[in-house]
Amino acid sequence: MLRIMGKFSVNALKPSSLCNKYMYFRNTKTRVMGVTQRSCSLRNYSSPPGDVKSLHSVINPHISRIRNIGIMAHIDAGKTTTTERMLYYSGYIRTLGDVDDGDTVTDFMAQERERGITIQSAAVTFDWKDYRINLIDTPGHVDFTVEVERCLRVLDGAVAVFDASAGVEAQTLTVWRQADKHQIPRICFLNKMDKSRASFTYAVESIKQKLKTKPLLLQLPIGEAKTFRGLVDVVTKERIIWKPTSDVDDGKNFERKLLLETDDPNLFQEVQDARNTLIEQVADLDDEFAELVLGENSENFDLIPADKLQSAIRRITLAQKAVPVLCGSALKNKGVQPLLDAITLYLPAPNERSYEFLQWYKDDLCALAFKVLHDKCRGPLVFVRVYSGSLKPQSAVYNINKSCTERMSRLLLPFADQQIEIPSLMPGNIALTVGLKQSATGDTIVSSKASAVAAARRAGRDAGEKKRSGSGVDSLLLAGVEVPEPVFFCTIEPPSMARQQDLDNALSCLQREDPSLKVKPDPDTGQTILCGMGELHIEIIHDRIKREYGIETYLGPLQIAYRETILNAAQATDILDKTVGDKRHCVTAEIEVRPTSGEGAATKPIISYAENVSEVLPKELQGAIENGITNSCIQGPLLGFPVQDIDVTVQSLTVHPDTSHTMVSACVSRCLQKALKKAGIQILEPLMNLEITVSEDHLSAALADLAQRRGNIQEIQSRQDNRVVVAAVPLAEMMGYSTVLRSLTSGSATFTLELASYQALSSQEQSALLQRRMGLV
Repeated sequence: MLRIMGKFSVNALKPSSLCNKYMYFRNTKTRVMGVTQRSCSLRNYSSPPGDVKSLHSVINPHISRIRNIGIMAHIDAGKTTTTERMLYYSGYIRTLGDVDDGDTVTDFMAQERERGITIQSAAVTFDWKDYRINLIDTPGHVDFTVEVERCLRVLDGAVAVFDASAGVEAQTLTVWRQADKHQIPRICFLNKMDKSRASFTYAVESIKQKLKTKPLLLQLPIGEAKTFRGLVDVVTKERIIWKPTSDVDDGKNFERKLLLETDDPNLFQEVQDARNTLIEQVADLDDEFAELVLGENSENFDLIPADKLQSAIRRITLAQKAVPVLCGSALKNKGVQPLLDAITLYLPAPNERSYEFLQWYKDDLCALAFKVLHDKCRGPLVFVRVYSGSLKPQSAVYNINKSCTERMSRLLLPFADQQIEIPSLMPGNIALTVGLKQSATGDTIVSSKASAVAAARRAGRDAGEKKRSGSGVDSLLLAGVEVPEPVFFCTIEPPSMARQQDLDNALSCLQREDPSLKVKPDPDTGQTILCGMGELHIEIIHDRIKREYGIETYLGPLQIAYRETILNAAQATDILDKTVGDKRHCVTAEIEVRPTSGEGAATKPIISYAENVSEVLPKELQGAIENGITNSCIQGPLLGFPVQDIDVTVQSLTVHPDTSHTMVSACVSRCLQKALKKAGIQILEPLMNLEITVSEDHLSAALADLAQRRGNIQEIQSRQDNRVVVAAVPLAEMMGYSTVLRSLTSGSATFTLELASYQALSSQEQSALLQRRMGLV
């Protein structure tokens, strides 16, 4: 459900009638629990009966053998298919699912199965060669970027999946920046090597150029596109060829043997050169390995042991100096087992990641709630990542953010929408908790309030500060999740007033699940306003309310979230004099506003005080003043949109002794509204970065359409046989663009939208917008 972008594969919004609710539950139960064998005429990938591992058999190893990883990529790069193959080869599912058929394990929502896209991140736990892997499959659609953000927050490593025919795409850049922000080591998997126009060289070059990172080629493909049949491990110089047995080609059977010069002289030389290049790259980045190379093995790189090279690659990956690159085709069942080996070899264990706060908690519990799901039977299910200490069922925990104690009834191990109960959760692991009613995304959970206070004391001592017991608790909060402001909104109404309470409850649950969804009342009409990341995001929410809560809601037309700012400096004075009961409340305020000087948008007002005010202003009144100013900026005086990019100076303030803080806030708020009206209001509209991938044949039609949408074309790039148009377009001009682009390009083009900034409307556009809002047009 996870920066604001919108990727529309041109057919992504068309629902399929092939998946109904009954099939959705039946397929899920059949596939995950292995009750019966699902018949499938399209694929015959299945293991013998009784060959499927139980979730109860998932190993519980030492923390050094745990891997918490995420699969991240642009939409349609093959994340879910790769995850499905991992589960199959590790033995946890009997039949290979397919995104197009809507029967994969991790895409379990009805909306996901109909559209063939991932909407919610799904967690699965399995083991591979004595390693426990907690894997999260994340969405690639940009309307659900927050879902990726909150998962990366708790992961130790990531696998970035690329379409080998497209290389680095728009959403790839976004998720890569998110991983950079959380300093997550990652490896690259060039998927779809069997696809027409797949190019290993092109994909690697795009990683180097666009992501500004150093790729370490650990594998080379044997053939490309239709001729792709296997790969060569550059580190060990082994050739891996997948060989189907009879008519079954599920990828389980492959031959791995040392590549000899007599087998294929050209391929042998290519691998030899690639290994020498890899050794030189690793020696440049790792001093310990450089000493080994410059010592006894300087004359012949073939003598360097594979395990020494792998250890050096691991150190470089953990230090984020470079990224290992692997290749394969998940759909054709090639390259996934070596990818699983690479995850265990090169990505970090939880104890190899350094977290400053762990020293303050020592062995006490410290965990982060990063996702909430609602189950009709169990209630809220909260995903937690344990950093230190342990969790046990039927124990009380303390939520630092909400300052409350809650009792956790059960612990569950996740396997998409199926779970099994577990007796405890050790450090470094991820699991579901049942019974936490208040906890939400980004909350820090500890064993007790006393534990939080003790950790705060240690943190205070480490910082060299003498803090009292309760004052340092804020410093113990684990970093939460940054949620961008929504750009689309619309009204939502129940079928009758009798269902209003049900709708409010449904929206409350959905908001707790999805932090990027905002719900607010319209102060003028009393209607409920739904704010989201994009058209698809709001459509999915509407569909979920209907399916999961049984409410047939009505959506108003989608509208744009504009902003307001001021053109000039202005000053205003306001007097509030009221008698309530036997108390007189009297406030006189004088406020000056002026446009913010400097670059970058300031969404919150910058508040300052004149010298004569700051010297005599009591601290308790300062909060009331700032509260009044902030509330006044939530709704601008012209169209009621939030006000940004303003500096507010309190020039004078006179307060009668008996005046309440509420009256001070009200007076300051009213005074600021007067000043804003005097200053002259300018409407700002969201400007989007648009990237269209289109064939040469339809390029001119797409460009002509952009010209009519006030689009500013910045660059036209080449990507294999296609063209990539990079432009800046106002969001107001992009409503319903997916349908238009589909008709212009015969359904062959795709596009992405990303919020760039807010720009001022021209006087003509502003007057036209005002007339539309007042119903004059």
